[in-house]
Amino acid sequence: MQVKSYLSFEGRCEEALDFYKKAVGAEVTTVMRFRENPDFQNGAPPEGCLGPGAAEKIMHSEFRIGETVLMATDGMNSGKPSFAGTSQALLVDSAADADRFFTALSEGGQVMMPLAKTFFSEKFGMTTDRFGVPWMIVVDHP
Repeated sequence: MQVKSYLSFEGRCEEALDFYKKAVGAEVTTVMRFRENPDFQNGAPPEGCLGPGAAEKIMHSEFRIGETVLMATDGMNSGKPSFAGTSQALLVDSAADADRFFTALSEGGQVMMPLAKTFFSEKFGMTTDRFGVPWMIVVDHP
């Protein structure tokens, strides 16, 4: 059994995937656009199902950060994404990696807790990226 995060970027999924490739070296392994849905005849969704321009939006994607696979979508493009109550924890091997990834993920976002030494980690910090996704960066060894 596995549990995977499925992030809905409400119309900004492609932008988010590009951001994560640059920020943390994510590898995008799957992208399926709404027009590729085999249930849609001739690549067209049923009338009223999706808004204008949605055929090119991402229905489903998967990307790998290190050994972890996350899934993402544009969702139904209903507005601003909401990630309240969850965080992605990025466990890194060194303080240098923590600095690099924290800086990259914070660009255009909001630092919630700057990177600092804690009782449980050489460096730990919390940030929310430009898409509203909360991240905890932690050096994963004492």
